[in-house]
Amino acid sequence: MPVGKEDIGETISDVVFRQVRQDIIAGVLPPGAKIKLEQAKEHYKISVSSLREILGRLTTESLVIAEGQKGFEVSPVSLQELMELAELRILLETHAVDVSFSRGDLEWEGRIVAAHHKLAVAERKLLAGDASRTVDWVRYDWEFHRSIVSACNSATLMANLSSVFDRFLRYHMLAESFRGKPVVDDHKLLFELALAKDAAGAKTVIRDHVMSGVKHIRKSRDIL
Repeated sequence: MPVGKEDIGETISDVVFRQVRQDIIAGVLPPGAKIKLEQAKEHYKISVSSLREILGRLTTESLVIAEGQKGFEVSPVSLQELMELAELRILLETHAVDVSFSRGDLEWEGRIVAAHHKLAVAERKLLAGDASRTVDWVRYDWEFHRSIVSACNSATLMANLSSVFDRFLRYHMLAESFRGKPVVDDHKLLFELALAKDAAGAKTVIRDHVMSGVKHIRKSRDIL
């Protein structure tokens, strides 16, 4: 899940898990990179045994590969995985839209309005050429999409969607470019459809939005 503020009651392992995970998603730890435990231990300020446990947890999300006695490496990227993640994200997010729109109340609408406002501010700055806002945009993009499906009231669905969203986001981060006005327009339309509780329209936008992202990733950089 996109990194935010530390949660109360988190252990050091929880914090480092989130840091390593975010470094993989952001491309700081690039696809195929060997994770050298002694170096990583010093960088993340945690014991080797705890680091092994963290990397083991990340293998369950297919972000890290365990190589037996050889250690760990960051999972590679591929066109096949990108397409699978796109299809899975569409499946999960559109299902969550159906459930969320049928249950959404005034509090839900408020979350959507607040999330879209923050996202729109970050996007305006990105469109103006302020690339430093990319980190904000990554966080607010997830917050916006999450707010729209937040009334589904399913922790399992949200956890799975969050994991797939982040793995899909890794490809966007590797592409190293913002999609520009088309993605801003998608978010504005999705915002309007959500407040109107137009599930059919919102699901169409989500499908187009995700597949446009796939096209952008494939064109932006030779990463696949």
